[in-house]
Amino acid sequence: MPQTHLFNSLPQQIRNLMSTAPDCFKNQLDMWLATASDQLPAPRLRVGGVLRGVTGVGVGAGRTRVGGVRHFHPDGDPPRILITGGLGQLGTGLAKLLREKYGTNSVILSDIVKPTKDIVNSGPYVFADILDFKNLQEIVVTYRIDWLVHFSALLSAIGEQNVPLAIRVNIEGMHNIMELSKQYNLRVFVPSTIGAFGPDSPRNPTPNLTIQRPRTIYGVSKVHAELLGEYYHHRFGLDFRCLRFPGVISSDTQPGGGTTDYAVQIFHDAMEGREFECYLRPNTRLPMMYIDDCLRSLWEMLVAPSERLRQRTYNVTAMSFTPEEVVAAVRQHFPDLVVTYRPDSRQNIADTWPEVFDDSEARGDWGWRHHYDLPAMCQIMFDNLRRQQEHDAAQVKAHSAS
Repeated sequence: MPQTHLFNSLPQQIRNLMSTAPDCFKNQLDMWLATASDQLPAPRLRVGGVLRGVTGVGVGAGRTRVGGVRHFHPDGDPPRILITGGLGQLGTGLAKLLREKYGTNSVILSDIVKPTKDIVNSGPYVFADILDFKNLQEIVVTYRIDWLVHFSALLSAIGEQNVPLAIRVNIEGMHNIMELSKQYNLRVFVPSTIGAFGPDSPRNPTPNLTIQRPRTIYGVSKVHAELLGEYYHHRFGLDFRCLRFPGVISSDTQPGGGTTDYAVQIFHDAMEGREFECYLRPNTRLPMMYIDDCLRSLWEMLVAPSERLRQRTYNVTAMSFTPEEVVAAVRQHFPDLVVTYRPDSRQNIADTWPEVFDDSEARGDWGWRHHYDLPAMCQIMFDNLRRQQEHDAAQVKAHSAS
């Protein structure tokens, strides 16, 4: 086949990268190959000036390994993925992303909370208590799980209010997940956080490998998870993967009172015409990320070839800003927004966290790139919230008419 035909057979998004740096091109090509089908298209022969398909020609039906990444079973089935703590900020969005890639029934969402009708209708949902090892074993065996994404945890501000429960959920639960993954040879992803760093850590920038020593039980439990996962990887060969996420901003869930949730609350208050009261000082800089970037980074880490992972835990981020900077960006859309600052106990937590995340190792090793900066994030947040308002108003009108 001529070289031009070979080049034109590549997807457009890969051809567009030809002018980029070689490392970036290779990283993106690896990502594409990891999800490309092994099934070749039927050859097409030119007969009398007409292209005609030739049937009955192909390769084995099942994907095995591409670039060291196990994506599909030898029989051609996609990976079966269990998400614990699935009804939190990231779980439902990740389930939607993975179901688009691997099929609805390949992703099992789980939690201890009664799901809404929409959650049940969107795909498989099961009860999973991470403190009940036999319950977890039953799910893994029944659904033939291959990958496990472990979201179950009590977050920073909530964990400080109930330290014994945080120890049970965040540490004992993590022990169960590690043993389960070792027993059934699962690929396991566990998110970490900017909260895994402490006041002794360099804050601007915070590198991937540095002193941590956090001051919250949430941060302590995440350092424990990082180290335990790396131990299981080196000691037992467990395929453990972890990303330290910054504050994650999304229009899909209501702010829950966490230390970085002010950056979600401001969009709701602006849309509703309310005064925005910020519990951090106006100059408190923290790393942030829009949820689409967050979920994409998670998937890219999940499918990255093992040989490209020089670490098992990476920083990832997209931007860093202060409350006064996000206020200025929001006022580009709502100039009359009224803001007051009343720092509370969450300020003490924020003062121990990174101001700027150094994620150069993730960008260099497996090609991480963010898509959303502060202006782009503001635009999409307001676009999404307006659509939600219109949808809610339409439902109220329909209900009233009935």
